[in-house]
Amino acid sequence: MAGTTSDACACGCRDAGGSAVHAIVAALVDDDLDRAIALGLVDGTRLVCEHCDDECRARLVAARDARLQALAARARFRARAVRLERRARERAEHRAAPAMAAADAPTPPMPTDAAAAIAPALPSAAAAALARARAKAAARHKP
Repeated sequence: MAGTTSDACACGCRDAGGSAVHAIVAALVDDDLDRAIALGLVDGTRLVCEHCDDECRARLVAARDARLQALAARARFRARAVRLERRARERAEHRAAPAMAAADAPTPPMPTDAAAAIAPALPSAAAAALARARAKAAARHKP
């Protein structure tokens, strides 16, 4: 049947009213899914020739259902990819927000007197103040 121009179906039906369905069945027999889709396999139109045999109609319905399932799976896959990309972008923005807030925050002025240096401002400042206090205490207790 490959490449024939007659209205006959693969099952032998020659009903002229089913010529559109017969063309789709011929494309499926030729394993030309693109042509079958172009002829209306997944359009949802009435894909029935009343004069074709049951096996031919079942094959046509099965091909249409399989293609619709594949198209639905592709749509779900694409929606999932978009969703994952959006979540990754949101996570990256969330991680960047504290760093940007810290960069935008004003830095406190440095203390000028020794009493203020003892205040727990930074660990390095506290360590320096403690070292000065220990040195001062050691100097007082020397004989």
